[in-house]
Amino acid sequence: MKTSVLKKIDGVFGPFLARMWPSLKPPDPLSSISRLLLIRPGGIGDAVLLIPVINRLREVFPAAYIEVLAEKRNCWAFALSPGVDRVRCYDRPHELWAILNSGYDVVIDSEQWHRLSAIIARWIRSRIKIGYGTNERKRLFTHSVGYCHDSYELNSFFELLKPLGTGPPARIDFPFLNISDEAESSADRLLGPQLGKPFIALFPGASIAERCWGVEKFSDLSRVLNDQGLSSVIVGGRQDIDTAEIIASKGGGINLAGVTSLSETAAVLSRSSLLVSGDSGVLHIAVGLDVPTVSLFGPGRALKWAPKGSNHIVLNKNLPCSPCTTFGYTPRCPDNARCIQDITVDEVFQAVMSLLEAQGNKTGEEAKAPLFDGYRI
Repeated sequence: MKTSVLKKIDGVFGPFLARMWPSLKPPDPLSSISRLLLIRPGGIGDAVLLIPVINRLREVFPAAYIEVLAEKRNCWAFALSPGVDRVRCYDRPHELWAILNSGYDVVIDSEQWHRLSAIIARWIRSRIKIGYGTNERKRLFTHSVGYCHDSYELNSFFELLKPLGTGPPARIDFPFLNISDEAESSADRLLGPQLGKPFIALFPGASIAERCWGVEKFSDLSRVLNDQGLSSVIVGGRQDIDTAEIIASKGGGINLAGVTSLSETAAVLSRSSLLVSGDSGVLHIAVGLDVPTVSLFGPGRALKWAPKGSNHIVLNKNLPCSPCTTFGYTPRCPDNARCIQDITVDEVFQAVMSLLEAQGNKTGEEAKAPLFDGYRI
């Protein structure tokens, strides 16, 4: 079933279904935790930023069996997480049925707004149910936590651990994503003559039109980079093939869009000097791999989703009408998404050069990521 259909069902029936159950009260603390389930619908970016939380759970509960209930469009992100024992998809009925017939000590629903995942969490047998109390969904959990649009999403995910008596680690070690040897070998083969040489990764894709910087601007950027002796490699999914072909033909570079799996894309990114991307799941994969990024923000909430730290430059015009995205919904823009279209090719190029120069000048302790929001990343 398409995501848009599920969202419509959630909006129409979700509030009613959520009120069908009585509110839950917190149970007595568990003496031990042996089985945990994390629910993560949504896109790749959410899934990637949840992985440090999974790593923390693995650290605190090393013997626990950790399972993830995702969906087909984001489940492959968890192949990059060494802390997950098993991944199932709720949009594969037999896998959802298996989850509903299983039992867990703890179920954590990491969805931020929609209610259907909270209803599933309530249905599953578990002593403790944790989730965001952003609407009627809060009555479906034994422990509901707050959610803030101005807090980095990784911080928001760590809030879900507080009912378990834990929180973020003192330091998040980078990279926090794990790439298989098979994906590494495949990336080496695909890069061919570019292997071992510096290159800039470009991701021109976006889940919605308002987040697109545009094929012409990416083409111009690739050409300018090429003129400066900087090679580019374009990554993306099957839906990005046509765009990537135009960029490669006009601006030069290697086109790998549509020929790599998510793990292979991650392997390619790990070999790049930096990534240029809009607000996307690929952007968060680069962050998780400790790859520097130049990111383009407009409709999306930069405080919530933009990468943090000195390895990353965020370009954002901060127009009065932006950000306009709330809980994943971006309204149609009457002004041609000027918030992102006003970012110029020269601004992006200068950001790339600045970041490359800064990274080249960093050594030792200076290259470590900074502290923010109370812990080191």
